[in-house]
Amino acid sequence: MAALAVLAGPASAGPVGDGQLAALSTRLFPLLDAAGRDPVALERLATAPGMQAILRTRRARRAACGADLTCRAQALIWTDQEAAAARRAAAAATPLVAADDGLAAQADREIAGINVIVRTYALGAPPATAIDGPGTLSPQDRQARLQAADWLADTPRAGSTQAFDPSIDYALALLDVSDRTDAIGHEPLSGGANAAAMTRAKTLDWRRYRYGAMIVTGVGPEIEGEPLSPFGKYHLRLAAQRFAQGDVAFIIVSGGRAHPRGTPFTEADEMRKALIERYRIPPDAIVGEPYARHTTTNLRNASRLLTQMGAPADGETIIICNPLQSSYIESARFTERNAAELGYQPGRIVRRVSPTELVFRPARAADRVDPRDPLDP
Repeated sequence: MAALAVLAGPASAGPVGDGQLAALSTRLFPLLDAAGRDPVALERLATAPGMQAILRTRRARRAACGADLTCRAQALIWTDQEAAAARRAAAAATPLVAADDGLAAQADREIAGINVIVRTYALGAPPATAIDGPGTLSPQDRQARLQAADWLADTPRAGSTQAFDPSIDYALALLDVSDRTDAIGHEPLSGGANAAAMTRAKTLDWRRYRYGAMIVTGVGPEIEGEPLSPFGKYHLRLAAQRFAQGDVAFIIVSGGRAHPRGTPFTEADEMRKALIERYRIPPDAIVGEPYARHTTTNLRNASRLLTQMGAPADGETIIICNPLQSSYIESARFTERNAAELGYQPGRIVRRVSPTELVFRPARAADRVDPRDPLDP
């Protein structure tokens, strides 16, 4: 009996960890996630001037909804006044994470990200693009997802911020029940298919190469079951031909699981496979960037990877893509889109070499996490 008692363990246990939501939380909400794993920091946030009254108001607002799931979701939206208080609390807290533009700005992004996820996945707001969001749901499916997310937000999870406010776990649960955990699908990026290239980068003499990398932008297929689009195949031919000149250290293929909506194919994976199988490009010369969903994030994410690989800060890369996309990347409209969607420019165009080739110098401040785009932060 004593042995059975030992195996049975204590009558009650603490919150259990959830590896998937923990990884998603760390990826999307690094500031709030770090606080959730540090009880002292979490207490400091909760007791910052004005926060306790706001948190009580938020709890009462949700409780007043009773069993109305739409009302309960709406109650978790952070108002401008509440978000401002959270920003001040974060700015006054001992730094938990690095943010190139400060903790207050990161807190702003994370609170805004919670609001975007709740509005899109719970309240039916149109997603930023048609490929995002929960998709078309029956009333029964929508109700089941809202109920599950509501329950999950109140079920203790080790290392969470639930003691501060349930909205973070509610947003994470909405993504989980909608199978939209794309943002952690290939972690860690330094391993897996990228391991050989990352190992090579550590000992590479970058000065031997005119360009640190060739960035091959995604252009996802629109037909269900199609792993690569016609334009994508054209991009690969251009990339293989350009790589054969021998003055580029790496090919970065960039594209996520985006087109068409719900596709099982990750564009970067398919491009990598084709470069190896069709063009005999060495695997240690290819780096996959499997998260980008738009041209803006093609360049931002590739810039992040180059930093991780140790590429020289003043080094140049080349962008290879079809003439239409290449012209767009060089346009004022694209510059404006970067400013609006990313908050900065992921780099600058140095010069045009041909209709399909631009010389690009990546920015070094391209590591901001923005959960307002939860599938590609």
